[in-house]
Formats: sequence, C-alpha cells, structure tokens
Amino acid sequence: MTAPELGEMDYLREIERLAYRVTVEASDEDWLSYEPDPEDVTPFRSSVNALARAVRSYHFEGDGCIEEDRALVRLVGATLLKPGVMPAGMEDGYEEACARMGVEPRPEGWALWNTWADGGQQVTMVVSAVETTEGLLENWSRGRALDPVTPLPSQIALVRRGWVGSMTFSPRGVDRTGLGGKPLS
Repeated sequence: MTAPELGEMDYLREIERLAYRVTVEASDEDWLSYEPDPEDVTPFRSSVNALARAVRSYHFEGDGCIEEDRALVRLVGATLLKPGVMPAGMEDGYEEACARMGVEPRPEGWALWNTWADGGQQVTMVVSAVETTEGLLENWSRGRALDPVTPLPSQIALVRRGWVGSMTFSPRGVDRTGLGGKPLS
C-alpha cells in the first residue's frame, strides 16, 4: 500500500503536526522548556526545545513568523462571513450582511477583525484575509493566544466603529475584556 501523495502545504502541515507531537511527548516527560537552554542541556533536549519554540503555534500566512516587518494587530475576536456559511447568531444571509456593512460580496468571503483603535475605541476591520483568519481561529480553538500581522492596505475593505458580528473571542481578547468567555450582551 502506498502512502497518499501530499501537496507542499499538506506535507509541511504534516511535518508540523509530527513535530508538535514530539514536543507534547517531551512535555509529558516533564523536561521540555520554552526558555533559553541551560548550559548542561543535552544536544537532543536542546534540539527538541528549539523545535518546540518553532512549532508553538499552527502556522499560516499572516501569522507574523515571516512578515517580521509588519506589526501585529491585537484582536479581541474575529468572524468569517462566507457564502452559505454564516456564523451562529447572524440572521442575515451573506449578501445581506455584505450590503449592510457596505462591501461587495466576494466568493471567498470576508473576515471581520474586532480590535481597538488608538484611544481604546472598539472597531471592526473588514479584511480580505480569510485564510489568515482561518489560521487564527484554528490556533484560538487550541487556546493559543496569537494575533495576525497588520493587513496590507489593499486587504482592508473598511473600518467600522464598534464590534460587528457574532465573534469568536481570542484567548487574549477574553482576558482583556474580562468576559471569561461569556458573550457580549
């Protein structure tokens, strides 16, 4: 029996998954460290610690690992709007939600990034970075506090005052708002 042929991204994700498993096992043995290695660490443990620091999160485009020249956006939460797949709690269909926000519907959908403007005002950025948002949601579902890089100007369709949509809270957003995972009323 032959193994399925993986595309480049699937191959890299499989390597990342296996590397993450190695770090989980090392953690279960109670010696894994994300801190700088002590002088007496073995080469093997040093390598596993370095691996753990590298695979600490599920990687995706816009996660800040490659785009080091762009600042991170601190998000309280995010929502994906896609044709036929609307978040729970949103009664509008995709086209209606787009019209209400003032953006043209796109086959790929839109991401709503709920954040804060200078001065602490709540704002929602409507961005085309759908894949980035999917990566964020994957990390957040695992309890990993991660923020994306600032989108490029061409990725921002508009910025609205207030938070829009039934958002999925980021772990850091839950802490910052003090909601403890409870929905906004």
